[in-house]
Amino acid sequence: MSDGMTVEQRWQAFFRYGPFTLLGISVVMAVLSADLIGMTGGEKYAAAALVGVACALQLWWDRTRPGLAPGTPAGQVYYLLRTLTAFALCWANPFFSIYAIMGYFDVGELLPKRLFRVGLLCTAVTMAGSQSGSGMPPASPTNWAAFGALFVLHFSLALLFGNISAREAERTERQTETISELERANTRLEQALAENAALQAQLLLQAREAGVADERRRLAAEIHDTLAQGLTGIIAQLQAHTSTADPARAREHVDRAAALARHSLGEARRSVHNLVPAALEDDDLPGALKKTVAGWSERTGVRAEFTVTGTVEPLHDEVGATLLRIAEEALANAARHADAARAGVTLSYMGDEITLDVRDDGRGFDPAALPPHSGRGGFGLGGMRARAERIAGTVEVESEPGLGTAVSARVPLVRRA
Repeated sequence: MSDGMTVEQRWQAFFRYGPFTLLGISVVMAVLSADLIGMTGGEKYAAAALVGVACALQLWWDRTRPGLAPGTPAGQVYYLLRTLTAFALCWANPFFSIYAIMGYFDVGELLPKRLFRVGLLCTAVTMAGSQSGSGMPPASPTNWAAFGALFVLHFSLALLFGNISAREAERTERQTETISELERANTRLEQALAENAALQAQLLLQAREAGVADERRRLAAEIHDTLAQGLTGIIAQLQAHTSTADPARAREHVDRAAALARHSLGEARRSVHNLVPAALEDDDLPGALKKTVAGWSERTGVRAEFTVTGTVEPLHDEVGATLLRIAEEALANAARHADAARAGVTLSYMGDEITLDVRDDGRGFDPAALPPHSGRGGFGLGGMRARAERIAGTVEVESEPGLGTAVSARVPLVRRA
């Protein structure tokens, strides 16, 4: 047998070839001892015939056994016939007990559990009778006593090792079930991992698509807040230029239009590269807002005031850029639509939050009456809200016809690292 065979395969090989091997050894020992134990001619012929029967029985079982489950009726018949043959052979010559001992090894393989002890009992009788000194049946009380002692010994040892074998079989069965369960668990785990990998790939694709969409919205908002507002200011200055007869005043409007064009071009470039607004490069947020409010007031002729409350703290670039863009958009809306005489911008540092309020005393409007994409409340108000939500903030608009407008942005105060 190859070293690569499993324990189960070795046992199956023993069950197939073991009976022939043990029977051959028994025949050799019986031939050598025939004269010593006084076998008669009839016993020799009977033993020879029974050896032939045992060989035929084993050949039949080797052809029948493959594919049969343990404890089948065919296996029970084979065990019974083999045990009777071995008993008869031991009656003729005790050395045939070498063959009869096979009944201890495969009883659990051939008989159901309810017949397990019966099979051991029959084999123990055969073994005890062959070893009691005079063969079967015992010839004297002394032989009967020896037979009884040997029977108790054989049956006890058979039960002991049978129970050990049964427990070992149960343990092996539990191990096999555990291994099978682990294999099934591994299979389920592999399926779950495969599903997770597919889900992760899908999430990555969705995240990539969401990132692309978010970048498009960001660029659209930046274009609206820079190019659109700059072009609006340029048009207003050029219109003012054409409507004035004062050369100095006209020149002033042209210079403002040129400055707005240069500023808008720079802001557009910065927007494409997702850089902070130019106003925040040299100033903090309060300084940038102060200059923005002053420039807006100068261009529009609307009186505007800027106020800071709370303790000024250095802000993360994204927070500062968001609030600056919201302020620019709110002031641009006021210039285009409010027809206001006064405006005010307040920046408030409030612990873990920072708020920006932009108010005007213009003609106001009804926010609920605006269509989703109107010039007054469409992309401008939606863009402000989108900017604030990107950094976990909010934008609220309060306005009534004739009572002005107030835009309030509230965002987390994230300090610069």
